Amino acid sequence: MPNRNVFQCAPLVAVCILAPLMSGDAVAGIETRELSGRLSVESRWHPKTGAWSGQRSHGSGIVVEPRVYLEDTRGRSFTLAPFLRLDAGDERRTHADLREAYFLVFGEVRGQEWEVRLGVDRVFWGVTESRRLVNIVNQIDLVEHPYKEPSMGQAMAHLTMSGDWGAVEVFGMTGHRARTFPGRSGRLRFPLVVDNERVSYESDAGRWRPEFAARFSRSSGDMDVGVSVFDGNSREPVLSPGIDPNGRPVLLPGYERIRQFGLDAQLTAGPWLFKLEGLGRAGARDRRGVEEDYVAATLGGEYTVYSVFGSAADLSLIGEWNYDGRGRNATNIFQNDLFLAARLAFNDIQSTEVLGSLMDDFDTTTRVLTFELNRRISGRFSLHLEAIALLDVDAGDLSYASRRDSFVEMHLVYNH
Repeated sequence: MPNRNVFQCAPLVAVCILAPLMSGDAVAGIETRELSGRLSVESRWHPKTGAWSGQRSHGSGIVVEPRVYLEDTRGRSFTLAPFLRLDAGDERRTHADLREAYFLVFGEVRGQEWEVRLGVDRVFWGVTESRRLVNIVNQIDLVEHPYKEPSMGQAMAHLTMSGDWGAVEVFGMTGHRARTFPGRSGRLRFPLVVDNERVSYESDAGRWRPEFAARFSRSSGDMDVGVSVFDGNSREPVLSPGIDPNGRPVLLPGYERIRQFGLDAQLTAGPWLFKLEGLGRAGARDRRGVEEDYVAATLGGEYTVYSVFGSAADLSLIGEWNYDGRGRNATNIFQNDLFLAARLAFNDIQSTEVLGSLMDDFDTTTRVLTFELNRRISGRFSLHLEAIALLDVDAGDLSYASRRDSFVEMHLVYNH
């Protein structure tokens, strides 16, 4: 059966279609009405049979992402951006989410600009390519992609104060979102399916426990720096063995209360970009289920060669090192990994871009090779091709269960 959230999305889609068509008399004071979005027809193929019974080798689907923007005569606005995926390969990938639905007001006090966003929104922190280490406000929609960390909407009140001195952002949040996981027929999953119907929390308030985050950022010359703090339910679950109502073994997700301090920085020096993300986290449990405070970091650089061989194309060479202080007990695959990538931007009218990368684990034999191609076909249509090859997966690696899940994916996208 399709995820029941799909049916909850129907009213949102109706609003997206009807809101821009409403007359000025129906929506008093609305000066700007914009309807945009994208429709994507997608197909993913796994050349190898799955490691677990019932897994499918092919899945196709449709993604609908409408976006409505309304603005009144005073500049106050409302943004609505639901998300809907229908997928034939994995029933868990058929799902809906409210990515954005917020009101925005702004003003100025004593020469300092302020802005308030109230509702559901997504926030992106970080500067590195291989991993957004400090990015923690939103939950990861893991069924969308195993590595790119697409985010789900989060209910929040978001205040920003800015001036020549920099910017301060303060977040108040509630309504924790559980991470999505593939179903029994899905690929890139654990040996046991994660049962998101029985989520547990360390806090008695559960998913409604109030959460707090803040970030200070400043740009000075060629340096951009951000310092952040987060206090709330972890976005990364601890998975414990359990039994579902049908008597089948499953994994039960639990979320602890954590506190995180983060740092992200980027230095521009001519064709060079030097990047750093680091965090210290308290209250989280490691791979053994033991509570352990730890530090983690991603450090790297990017060098761009402009006008390659006298052409309009630019070539960017990227190198990053991912470190997690818990080592082999880390709950992710980035405990001691080298990331190398090359991005070729043709700078043509089709916006053609090619990216190839290699992730090599220093502690194990695991290596992952990726390739991406993005190109506008004509008008509003564009093409995205992606291939992920698991060249070798160590038996002790967290991703060993998905060792046979290399895939090739194609998206045909219509942008409005």
